[in-house]
Amino acid sequence: MNRRLKELEERIGYGFENKDLLFDAMTHSSYANEHRIQKRRCNERLEFLGDAVLEVVSSDYLYHKHPDLPEGELTKMRASMVCEPTLALCAGEIELGEYLRLGKGEESTGGRGRNSIVSDAMEALIGAIYLDGGFASAKEFIHQFVLNDIEHKQLFYDSKTILQEMVQAMGDELLSYEMLREEGPDHNKIFEARALVGDREIGRGVGRTKKGAESLAAYRGILRLKGKADRQSPGGSCI
Repeated sequence: MNRRLKELEERIGYGFENKDLLFDAMTHSSYANEHRIQKRRCNERLEFLGDAVLEVVSSDYLYHKHPDLPEGELTKMRASMVCEPTLALCAGEIELGEYLRLGKGEESTGGRGRNSIVSDAMEALIGAIYLDGGFASAKEFIHQFVLNDIEHKQLFYDSKTILQEMVQAMGDELLSYEMLREEGPDHNKIFEARALVGDREIGRGVGRTKKGAESLAAYRGILRLKGKADRQSPGGSCI
C-alpha cells in the first residue's frame, strides 16, 4: 500500500509530510469496519473538512472570474462545480478509486467506480492536503484537478438539460433516448444509450448507469449539433 500511495503522490504532484493523513483519506468506512480500525481513521472526517475547503476555494474562484454575476447565479454555478458527478469525474482523471482501501463488500460490488465513494474520497484528499500543507497547497490542488476546464465539465453534467433546450430551439422534432444494450451482473452493469432527434441519432454513450450513458450520449449530441464532434469527450464512458 505504501508503494501505491507513493504513486498517488506522484500523480497529484504533492508529497505528504504526514503519511497517515493520506492513508486515512484513502480508507473507506467499509474497510475500517472490517479491519476494526478506529472510526475516526476512515475518510469521513477528512471528507467533511475537504468539502468546506472546496467550497471556499470554488467560491473565491467564481467571485473573481465572474465579477458581474449576482449571488444567485454564482451559487448555482458553484453547486454544479462541486456536485457529486463533477467530483467523480475529477477523481476519475487521477484514477483515485484505484488507491482506495475498501471493504470486501464494497470491492465486490464495484465500489471503486461508484460516484458517491470516489467523490467523497476526492473531498477527503483535499482535507488531508489542507491539514498537511495548509490552505495554499489545498487551493493549488483544487485549481489543478477540480477547477481545470470547468466549463467543459459543467457542459457535460448539464448535458441533458442543455441538449433539450437546443432541440426545442431547433423546431418541432422531439428529443428522446434509446437504450441499446445492458450487460453484466447487477452490481457491475454496463449500459449503452443513444440520443435521437426525431429518428436521427446524434450521439451515443456508454456508462455504468442508464443516466450516465444518456448523459454521455447527450454530451456528444451537443458537440455534434455545435459542429464540435471532433472535440475529445471526458473519457470513453460515464460512471
